[in-house]
Amino acid sequence: MSDHDPEFVPDGVDLDRPNPARIYDWFLGGTANWAIDREFGAKAVAAFPMVRSMAKVGREFLGRGVHYLARQGITQFLDLGSGVPTVGNVHEIADSVNPASRCVYVDNEPVAVAHSQVLLEREGDLRRHAVIQADLRDPEDIWERAMGTGVLNPKEPIGLIMVNVLYFVSPEDGPNEIIAQYRDLLPSGSYFLSSHMTVDGVPAEGEEERAEVRRQYRNSATPLHLRSREEFTRFFDGFELVEPGITWIPEWRPEERASEATQDFLAQPATSSAFAGLGRKP
Repeated sequence: MSDHDPEFVPDGVDLDRPNPARIYDWFLGGTANWAIDREFGAKAVAAFPMVRSMAKVGREFLGRGVHYLARQGITQFLDLGSGVPTVGNVHEIADSVNPASRCVYVDNEPVAVAHSQVLLEREGDLRRHAVIQADLRDPEDIWERAMGTGVLNPKEPIGLIMVNVLYFVSPEDGPNEIIAQYRDLLPSGSYFLSSHMTVDGVPAEGEEERAEVRRQYRNSATPLHLRSREEFTRFFDGFELVEPGITWIPEWRPEERASEATQDFLAQPATSSAFAGLGRKP
């Protein structure tokens, strides 16, 4: 996609402001972004060069989590804040373990949804894969529409995914209550996979640069809301934490799946500035 490709501008796309899904796509080396997103991303990288590697580490955690869940027998996934399709999509990883797996993607960004639709029509199976445009802060709406696709069976365990997204949910939105609503809707035996950016326990070195990136986001339409280990752990209330519990992202089952960018962080996992966790609903 380029700025000179107007046919690829879906309805509702705001090209006046950078968007987190499109910025993240740029960090990962994707093409579903516009000049305003690239400009924002380049400024973030200039302020803190490691930010691009950290985006890749987050993506690799998603891959390991989905791979682990598929190996545990989870055959259906609901990916909230799924973003722009890029390397290692949920349905591809799940299908590599179980070719009959099913997945519904959800994002509130029109570009992410349009690209997901194109990808699924071209490479997916529309009986097993779907995408909807919705806001994860409205669990009942998402649940009704996700189940309405016919892709997911609400009576069988589901892998609920909120990776690289909850730090865009403000305290005023009540993230704990939102997650609790999803937990109550999930059938027994389901899982909740999540990650979250933090400054809690992160080495002081590089803090000035990280703070500059946070300032840039604060001046955008989507400020970052970082949380402590304790706050992130509370998101898993009512779930049984799966080993190794709440860890730094690189430390979460690095042996599960090849994770190239993650290897560079294993010596100092706290420099990843993000926690990871997986919980199972009893």
